[in-house]
Amino acid sequence: MRYEWDPRKAEANLRKHHVHFADAVAVLGDASALTLDDPHPDEDRFLTIGMDAFARILVVVYTWRGESTIRLISARRATRNEETQYAAGAT
Repeated sequence: MRYEWDPRKAEANLRKHHVHFADAVAVLGDASALTLDDPHPDEDRFLTIGMDAFARILVVVYTWRGESTIRLISARRATRNEETQYAAGAT
């Protein structure tokens, strides 16, 4: 699996949400993660709620590029409601 992102978008995301895309990639490997469709008019997007390597519950939005590349769009800390959804799904 390959991961990619726009460096300018990653920097803006870090400033706004204090989450590095490189750290957010771990969420996509979380066996307890919840993934939902994230409707967008231009492409198929997905939203995953999961835990990163620092035990933070994050929300990561991404799209597929081909069959083996994931392009990260945004990453942020989960809201309390999203944390509750994650905890309910992880049990």
